[in-house]
Order: sequence, then C-alpha cells, then structure tokens
Amino acid sequence: MMGGWGGYGIGWIFMFLWWVIIVALVVGLIRWLFMGHVSDGGSRPVAEAHLDILKERYARGEIDHDMYERMRRDLES
Repeated sequence: MMGGWGGYGIGWIFMFLWWVIIVALVVGLIRWLFMGHVSDGGSRPVAEAHLDILKERYARGEIDHDMYERMRRDLES
C-alpha cells in the first residue's frame, strides 16, 4: 500500500493538467472563430487592414476621391 502522495496524487495532477489543456484549446478556438481573421499576424481587425489597402489604392491613383469616400464609408459601417 502506498502512503502520502503515492499513486493517486500523481493521477490528480495529470487530470488537472488535462483539463487545463482542454479549456485552453476551447478558449483558443472560440477566439479564433469570433475575433475575426487578421492580415498582419494578429494585431489588427480585418476592417482596419482593408482600410489600409483602400488608402494605398487611393494614394497610387487607382481610385478617385469619391470612390475612396464611398468605399471607406462602406467599410466603416
């Protein structure tokens, strides 16, 4: 017969670690699904990245001011 921490103590530790891993995976999945995908590795929402692309297109002259304003309003709404 084992005394003190023998057998059962180690089992409880591994069970606790198992549940910590499960909870971390569920939280990570929820964040990934509901926080939106980002274009720069995770620091900005998609809408901000799209606005940056729109600004670049305007700066290069691909779209005029009216088109820029209309598209910006669409993205911000």
